[in-house]
Amino acid sequence: MASDADMEDYGFEYSDEEPEEQDVDIENQYYNSKGLIETDPEGALAGFAEVVRMEPEKAEWGFKALKQTVKLYYRLGKYKEMMDSYRVMLTYIKSAVTRNYSEKCINNVMDFVSGSASQNFSLLQEFYQTTLKALEEAKNERLWFKTNLKLCKIWFDMGEYGRMNKILKELHKSCQREDGTDDHKKGSQLLEVYAIEIQMYTETKNNKKLKQLYQKALAIKSAIPHPRIMGIIRECGGKMHMAERQWAEAATDFFEAFKNYDEAGNQRRIQCLKYLVLANMLMESEVNPFDGQEAKPYKNDPEILAMTNLIAAYQRNEILEFEKILKVCLPFLSIFIDDLCMCYTGFFLPKFSYH
Repeated sequence: MASDADMEDYGFEYSDEEPEEQDVDIENQYYNSKGLIETDPEGALAGFAEVVRMEPEKAEWGFKALKQTVKLYYRLGKYKEMMDSYRVMLTYIKSAVTRNYSEKCINNVMDFVSGSASQNFSLLQEFYQTTLKALEEAKNERLWFKTNLKLCKIWFDMGEYGRMNKILKELHKSCQREDGTDDHKKGSQLLEVYAIEIQMYTETKNNKKLKQLYQKALAIKSAIPHPRIMGIIRECGGKMHMAERQWAEAATDFFEAFKNYDEAGNQRRIQCLKYLVLANMLMESEVNPFDGQEAKPYKNDPEILAMTNLIAAYQRNEILEFEKILKVCLPFLSIFIDDLCMCYTGFFLPKFSYH
């Protein structure tokens, strides 16, 4: 048997100290508490509070426990307690956990709360104001920007355009130089702001401002945005061109939107293909959009087939079949029915009862 001295020669060291049992105890306490979430929520809350108490200094396990506490209080409808716990959780982001991990957790909590609190204005406002204030204090500009975008999207989905405008002004300001002009070094952020603002102008049918912003967005060449962002901008541009009866320009935009959504794996690609088929019909184009390799895989998608079957029924003068398909497609086609009829028959089709 080797002596202690021999072992030391090989780099072995003995210590009278035990492994960090305290950390193991805290970890066990966390997972035991997590296991009670479904069966004993109150017991889980008490357990998570104990995790926070057990840490001598703010660290990762306490942060995790507070994240679970916030979500659990929210599920129980205890919003005051939820916000109190959330404020404590946010005190950890300055030094107790890494920036990447804190961003991941805050995003997770925001998505959790935003996904089911859409009608609770006061809670949403307090939650996001609290988050934004903490991020400003922590000087986390990246997450501050993303958080404002998330809040902007929530107000957009709720039709709260006044609230949305206030945030858009702040976001624009963060992407500008001192003289108030757009800083194209922040091109990717600018395009994210433009995309949500363009959606608002599309929804409110403010074509004048939509056109101005659309042109500004396409003029930015310094950015490498997420394809979903360009998909939104191009789709809204296509709708703008459709409203102006500029079918060829609309077709170009819808095809670009489709390609971007397809790259992003976004289901809006099918809707844009439908728009593209419609634009091609209206411009009486002989080009088949499904000849290209990008669109060919979607040729037999049920929603696309409805569009191609519609025009086929029109060309065969099968009015009953046309009406039947039209009932399915009406929400999408309604405002362009007369244009379609003029293209393919030279006269306006009698008004059908689409009920």
